Amino acid sequence: MNTQEFRAAVRGWLDTHDLSPGDDHSFDAQVAQLSRVRRALHDADWMRYGWPAEVGGLGGEAVLRAVLGEEVATRNLAEPGIYSMIEVLAPTVISYARPELAAEMVPRLLNGDEQWCQGFSEPGSGSDLASLSTRAAPDPDADTWIINGQKVWTSLAQFAARCVLLTRTGPGHEGITAFFVDMDTPGITVRPLRTMHGVDEFAEVWFDDVVVPADRMLGRPGDGWRVAMDLLPHERSTCFWHRIAYLYSILDNLVQQSDPADDLDLGAAYLAAHTVRSRSYATQQRLGAGGRLGPETSVDKVLLATAEQQLFDTCRDLVPGAVEWTDPVLRSEYLYSRAATIYGGTAEIQRNIIARRLLDLGKGDSG
Repeated sequence: MNTQEFRAAVRGWLDTHDLSPGDDHSFDAQVAQLSRVRRALHDADWMRYGWPAEVGGLGGEAVLRAVLGEEVATRNLAEPGIYSMIEVLAPTVISYARPELAAEMVPRLLNGDEQWCQGFSEPGSGSDLASLSTRAAPDPDADTWIINGQKVWTSLAQFAARCVLLTRTGPGHEGITAFFVDMDTPGITVRPLRTMHGVDEFAEVWFDDVVVPADRMLGRPGDGWRVAMDLLPHERSTCFWHRIAYLYSILDNLVQQSDPADDLDLGAAYLAAHTVRSRSYATQQRLGAGGRLGPETSVDKVLLATAEQQLFDTCRDLVPGAVEWTDPVLRSEYLYSRAATIYGGTAEIQRNIIARRLLDLGKGDSG
């Protein structure tokens, strides 16, 4: 099935199956809606396209997953940020977990039975991921590892059944090791964090003598940095395609509330959104062709953060009072957009990556 046929078939199915959310906009309700949408799409096989047969998929190009997510986001069936986490975590488990483990676990994420989280950031190690200090020590007698430390800004941790976790097992980049941890393991404590937009999306997670079987390691000891470098670009590929589709739906609603005098502001917001969509399309093409994603996705991140903040600034300016008083959903989105230059790697870090790794700037300068 090619992309056009797939999109038409998905649209036809969604037109005849009501997956619309209710009036409850709480985060708990959004997570419940996410599970409902995934389950329905999986039962109808749509969620299985673009994933390998080894994990219960139906094969086909990865771009089919992007198309499905775009249709979900455009219809506002699930919050695009948490819907897109599947595009970050499932490929990582498929690539680095034991094949038997991936075959057992990935279908549980695809079919909505489970949510997973990503344990990377720490109180003293956010964008500087290499400085993480959560430690894993081997217990060779029991063929297990003992994990101690703390993570923060962990999305969906309070709902998650599993966690892709980075730990330190030695010095430097080569001393980082990744594990796939069951969140109900004794010694794990989760405390949700309320953000300024009033949502408990993130959490702090403590690990106190948490015992993890050795066969839950992702890759080999010391592969954690490679796992992270493979995972983070995925955070900026198909995930962004979903988010951009959602931003376009916001822009469409804004146009309907505006008048010709607003055309200049609307045009600028559209241009920013179209720029990041064009860039993201190129990323999707590269991913679909089997190419590896790398530091070039930092360009996608900078463009998306710019477009998102510009769009919601335009909403605030062209619909006076909506953000401040009359539209709680728009207010929440506006406040969330303030973090667009922080989450997933700060804008400053992204620009440094672009300068150093793509443009080869800053090397050998004497001042």
